[in-house]
Amino acid sequence: MSTEARALPTRSLEEVHSSVGVDYPSFWRRLFAFAGPAYLVSVGYMDPGNWATDLEGGARFGYELIWILLMSNAMAVLLQTLSARMGLAAGMDLAQASRASFEKPVSYALWILCEVAIAACDLAEVLGTIIGLNLLFGLPLLWGCFVTLLDTFLLLAIQRLGIRKMEAFILTLVLTVGGCFALEIILSQPQWGSVLSGLIPKFQSTTPYVFSHPEALFVAIGILGATVMPHNLYLHSALVQSRRVGRDRDAIKRACKYNLIDTAVALNAALFVNGAILVVAAATFYTRSIEVTQIQQAHTLLTPLLGTTLASTAFAIALLCSGQSSTLTGTLAGQIVMEGFLQIRVKPWVRRLITRSVAIVPAVIVIALTGEGGTYKLLIASQVVLSLQLPFAIIPLIQVTSDRKRMGEFVSPAWVRILAWIVASIIVALNSKLVYDILMDWLSLPPPFSTWTRFVGVPVAVGCLGLLLYIMVRPWISARRVEGLPVRLEASEVLSGLVVPAVKRAGLALDRSINDKGVIAYGLGLVRDPETELVLVHVLEGVGAQVYGSDAAGQDATDAQRYLDSLVEDLRSRGVKARSIIGFGVPSSSLIEIARENKFDLLVLGGHGHRLIGDMMKGQTISSVRHAVTIPVVTIRQPPSGQSQSGP
Repeated sequence: MSTEARALPTRSLEEVHSSVGVDYPSFWRRLFAFAGPAYLVSVGYMDPGNWATDLEGGARFGYELIWILLMSNAMAVLLQTLSARMGLAAGMDLAQASRASFEKPVSYALWILCEVAIAACDLAEVLGTIIGLNLLFGLPLLWGCFVTLLDTFLLLAIQRLGIRKMEAFILTLVLTVGGCFALEIILSQPQWGSVLSGLIPKFQSTTPYVFSHPEALFVAIGILGATVMPHNLYLHSALVQSRRVGRDRDAIKRACKYNLIDTAVALNAALFVNGAILVVAAATFYTRSIEVTQIQQAHTLLTPLLGTTLASTAFAIALLCSGQSSTLTGTLAGQIVMEGFLQIRVKPWVRRLITRSVAIVPAVIVIALTGEGGTYKLLIASQVVLSLQLPFAIIPLIQVTSDRKRMGEFVSPAWVRILAWIVASIIVALNSKLVYDILMDWLSLPPPFSTWTRFVGVPVAVGCLGLLLYIMVRPWISARRVEGLPVRLEASEVLSGLVVPAVKRAGLALDRSINDKGVIAYGLGLVRDPETELVLVHVLEGVGAQVYGSDAAGQDATDAQRYLDSLVEDLRSRGVKARSIIGFGVPSSSLIEIARENKFDLLVLGGHGHRLIGDMMKGQTISSVRHAVTIPVVTIRQPPSGQSQSGP
């Protein structure tokens, strides 16, 4: 296998897994050790896509949509906390858990939807970076597209320095963005009474929405998608596993507490940034009845409206920092998703190149055809795509964290499950309304738009709805159970409280060939107690045995019984408790039945050692038995021709 791809380890982000120690006696040092994952996640809550939706909401609807930001942030804190708890208690990230919870076709569909969301998120980061470069240095937008192909590799170099240095770099960018918008709020002087009033939703009697205008629904869902970002749920569940946390109850409980603090602080910092963007837009543009149709326009107008070039400069610096920080976390999320869903691992730069290439194509097309104005609408559309993907990440997260078999005593309590399902219901309802409205608008357009909508858009929407309904009811379907993934532990955790199972009755399947020497030798090695019993089993096959069973006993049965009796006598002379059984019919079925009836603790079979066609024909017995019984099945390989196996 190439060095670019290999089988997925059971650990999320294996290169940084359990790389940060957290065992400090001081509360503050321990809190500092746990701090970091949520700050990387919070970057996604203030990326350039948020800027577009927040600017749109503030400039067009004033302070009306602040409550959407507040509600979205509360949802984000709840969902990110569940994501962190799952990573700590279940030892899986959300991508691994989703793959383990659903059949392969469903898992692949969820992976494709998640990749679409990550591409949409990366599109927002590309647009934010190229706009920031344009505002600060006057770099043309198309040239900025090519620069973004290179800057992402510089950021990936930071990842090689370790998770803590990467977290410190991201935190520096986050603080820069926060500082810039603290300055913007001071300069814009918003109406604080109106800001507080915007925290409460106002029901309108003139429209079927909780908004002053139906178009506010589109912007509100964009804000929701930009705030509660689906790829962050995958990211957080993996990042928390970078801390070296023990698998005992107290260690996990302590880690959950510190991660809750980390999440609350980081996401409320992101709320401040998002709220600041909306408030500045409302105070600067809405109050003057200025319609903002692009981020560049907002940057240009800030200086004359607020009376200082410092406002525009701070705006551009914050935008560039936002795009750059989001790029790195988007790369990590893409890596987690690909490894978790597909169980393949690629180099981060390869993964980054794929995602960035997918994002740059629509950016280049839109910029070439529509210029600066198209980038703003593309930013908002990318956030709506994120919102539409949200249910497909949220519902598996709620299901896993509500499963006691995976979460143990850290399973979500009833009140948390109720809140989580309310959040999921709100998001599904808003998305359903948005999709319905969009499809109705497109169907009313002249051909070929209406034709494409009827034969492509509607079937895709129906298919997504069917997939969503299936993943919701899957835990209650009594079909084949889908098991979870194994969790890798440290050596001390594995050896702690280790109990060696005792083999009281072992079945030795014999076929009167050279294989029997190895099978019996292995069986003798199992005898650690005088009460351990070895049961020698030989199955007579052939047409007669399969049709008539034991009634077909003849010379073959007599010879087989004599063979087994000689072996049993020899074993007993060695002080080993032994007996024999002869089966009839298909070897695999007969062995399975005998193993169950005699309650074997272990079954030993002789392997044939064939390849290709031989494996297809003679290997069927071993495979069938192994998949049908719940006890360990040991296969002893036939020795090479001319060699023999010695006993113990």
